[in-house]
Amino acid sequence: MGDRWHVEVDRSVCVGSGACAGHAPDGFRLDAARQSVPVEPDTDANERILAAAEGCPVEAIAISLLGSGEPVFPPEE
Repeated sequence: MGDRWHVEVDRSVCVGSGACAGHAPDGFRLDAARQSVPVEPDTDANERILAAAEGCPVEAIAISLLGSGEPVFPPEE
């Protein structure tokens, strides 16, 4: 069984570029305020979701391992 992730979007940072929904339309959507929302905050590890987080122009997306909370993105420095 693969890793499970918890995906969060910091709405105080999100500018609604839609890049996340473009990278992972199954993982993110824009709400009525044009801000990103994870489709399923707790999800299976997914390369498209990771690419969306990496491609966010304002780094508003955080991914952690479900259960342990260990950061997946952004990585710990």
